[in-house]
Amino acid sequence: MKRFIAVWCALAFFTVGTAYAKLPPPTEEQIAKAAAAKAKAAEAAKKEAQALAKAQDRVVAHYKRSRLPAASVKAVEKLACLTGNEDRHARIGVELINDKVDYFAFYSKWKPRTCSIEVKRGGAYNRWEDNGAMSKVTLVDGKGVFLIDGKGGKYHFVFRGIDRGRYCGMEGKINGSLTIMRGNSKCVVEGLMDGHAG
Repeated sequence: MKRFIAVWCALAFFTVGTAYAKLPPPTEEQIAKAAAAKAKAAEAAKKEAQALAKAQDRVVAHYKRSRLPAASVKAVEKLACLTGNEDRHARIGVELINDKVDYFAFYSKWKPRTCSIEVKRGGAYNRWEDNGAMSKVTLVDGKGVFLIDGKGGKYHFVFRGIDRGRYCGMEGKINGSLTIMRGNSKCVVEGLMDGHAG
């Protein structure tokens, strides 16, 4: 038993001695490998940081695009009015975007004759020019001109030389005006029905 304890103590002493022994200094090859590994890790960390920064930039750009300034938000409003009776009347439907006319559809009837005109901003058959509250709509092929004056919730449409043959199926031109106002379902019409009975 004493011998066993003595052997065990000798082994323990030897193990502790080797644990505290100095390691030999690293070779130049080991130093170079360690430096290369450190440089590689630094490069990888740099790339990850750049990728993270790009991802954050994309998120910020998407957020900015999705939160448009109030001025660029489109406020759409629809107006409509009618004047006359079932056999003889004129009416118009108007779509406004940010208080400016973007579309209108005019319809008139003097039984049995009818006229139908539909105009959309950016359409293939018309050209729009804006000057402040005034818009000028020129129909293609010399079919006529609309002048639109929009102020204070009132939109005044002036018809100049609109081709009655194209839009009504009868000879002549449509001249006159129509006014539509917010909060009023009745149009004010001047001259548009002249000659409409044909």
